[in-house]
Amino acid sequence: MLNLAKRLLRDESGQGMAEYGLILALVAVALIGGLTALKNGLAGTFSTVTTAVTPAP
Repeated sequence: MLNLAKRLLRDESGQGMAEYGLILALVAVALIGGLTALKNGLAGTFSTVTTAVTPAP
């Protein structure tokens, strides 16, 4: 049992996948934050353009 515990502590086979998962999660959070900010900016721009455009006669 002790040998199994020692072997599991030294095993690093899943380390790479865990790191890729953390990087992917960080990129996803950054994209969500950036797209939210972009959405708010575009909504304000389209609102300004909509009020500035006069309807056709």
